[in-house]
Amino acid sequence: MAEQVPPTRMALQVYKAKKTGAKKGYDLLKKKADALKARFRDFAKEIYKTKGSMSESCSTAFFSLTAAQYAAGEFKTKVLEGNFTASVRITGQTDNIAGVKIPVFRQFDTGHEPLDNIGLAKGGRKINECREKFSTLLTILIKLASLQTSFITMDEALKVTNRRVNALENVTIPRIEKTLAYITSELDELEREDFTRLKKVKDQNSKRATAQRQAMLDQQYSSPQTDIMAQYDGTDEDVLM
Repeated sequence: MAEQVPPTRMALQVYKAKKTGAKKGYDLLKKKADALKARFRDFAKEIYKTKGSMSESCSTAFFSLTAAQYAAGEFKTKVLEGNFTASVRITGQTDNIAGVKIPVFRQFDTGHEPLDNIGLAKGGRKINECREKFSTLLTILIKLASLQTSFITMDEALKVTNRRVNALENVTIPRIEKTLAYITSELDELEREDFTRLKKVKDQNSKRATAQRQAMLDQQYSSPQTDIMAQYDGTDEDVLM
């Protein structure tokens, strides 16, 4: 149902501007939704690929841990009791994709060396191999965490954008068009009424002027003091006396 607005020229201009703005907003949001969909699919492909490599890296890392424990014995207690600083930390950043802020996790090295006194007696090479395997697994896990967080954020932003696009396409723009049609029809009806009124006024004025002229002529011919030939020059030879 069209909005009940006063059918005036000003309202017509206002709703034309609203329609133009709504269509521009629709086009921009449609482009944004398309860009988000493309990036959303890229994230899904990257997550699928990363999970495949994570499965292999995870099995390799834990197999190397078993091999290191077999070669060097149980060294988990030494690691937990050791006073050391993590050699790897995670930083959080944001990336802007079509106006949507996406969290990104990045890995950086702190510069601290790992515990080198573990495995001095035996199994040092296996422990180093285990450390390398788990470092690779950690890199993959950080990448996967960043991708999944970005995927969820992108999914929510895509849902909001699609709702706005659907609202503009199916609700806002049709409502404005109905309002414009209502205002236009009312203005056309007012113009027709004004034309009919002016035509009637003109006809009445014409009839009134004709009646006045006829009354003046009747009064002129019916008056006994009126001499019709008095208006002509008696000395004119062309006048028949």
